[in-house]
Amino acid sequence: MPPVNTLGDDTTALAAPPPRARRPRGLVPEIVDTLAADMREGRLQTGDKLPTESELVARFEVSRTVVREAISRLQASGLVETRHGIGTFVMAPPEQSNFRIAPEDFATVADVVSLLELRISLESEAASLAAQRREEGHLQNMAAALAAFEASIAESSDAVPSDFQFHMEVARATGNRHFADLMTYLGTMIIPRTRINTATSAPEGRLAYLRRVHGEHQKIYQAISARDADAARLAMRTHLANSRERLRRAQPN
Repeated sequence: MPPVNTLGDDTTALAAPPPRARRPRGLVPEIVDTLAADMREGRLQTGDKLPTESELVARFEVSRTVVREAISRLQASGLVETRHGIGTFVMAPPEQSNFRIAPEDFATVADVVSLLELRISLESEAASLAAQRREEGHLQNMAAALAAFEASIAESSDAVPSDFQFHMEVARATGNRHFADLMTYLGTMIIPRTRINTATSAPEGRLAYLRRVHGEHQKIYQAISARDADAARLAMRTHLANSRERLRRAQPN
């Protein structure tokens, strides 16, 4: 394992977070983007241990909840892994391929809408296959993701990790590894709230917004549980199409 970078060394010092006044996209994306940049630019290398939770809280001047959610997103994106009782470590970058969707591809509302259109095609069929092929273990994992989403609503979280986890479990239930591989590649960036805070800007308010998303997830789960392939396909298509329209409405003209 390569030696851990020395934070005091000027050549390897981690990038400072943006000034406190410049946080238009939210606290969690700021931490994710800053740490990802540290990895991309070599300030954090494969095998390096990330600063502790307390150190990240102090560095970014945020709560532990925000730091934990940022780490969850980095884990879901395959950038880091947490070894219980030891710490969180930088993983080797994924192999490059011709097909690539990078963070910069989510710069505008139109970019995120374009990805949602791709997801409508892929995940609607994934839900249909999941309804035909799912096993009890898959249902248990989906139910756990739904429970985590509901708990996040009560904790004033944006529920991105549990949202992503639910969609990932649907992909796994297809029995076709390519669906899950693609979801892993895309990571939590596929959730619009990762890049654009639609929950807090929604006309109905954050709580009603997230409850509506949760209700749509439940309908997908129920159809998959009932082995109703057509209903599962429709529920997923409706959910993602609604996400696209909510995103459009939440943005200023």
